[in-house]
Amino acid sequence: MVYIYEDNRVYAEDDDLLLAEVTFPYENNDTVNIDHVFVDPSLRGQGIASEIMKFTYSFIKEKGLKTYAACPYAIRWFDKYPEFQDILVKR
Repeated sequence: MVYIYEDNRVYAEDDDLLLAEVTFPYENNDTVNIDHVFVDPSLRGQGIASEIMKFTYSFIKEKGLKTYAACPYAIRWFDKYPEFQDILVKR
């Protein structure tokens, strides 16, 4: 899957159909909030959500930002993968 990166969003689409998306609006100059993780129902159960979270992690880290997770999936993902918690701030 090819992911497209924007300032506050990582997503994949095919023929204008949104396949997967993570949104992370800025809370301040150096912190974003992962507030939404979406995978099209036809792709669920295939590890796509975890894959796009790893791409999102890399994007946020490369930008030198920190994040917290408001989305329930993102919260569980960070709990499951502590090696990615270096960008995480607790609220």
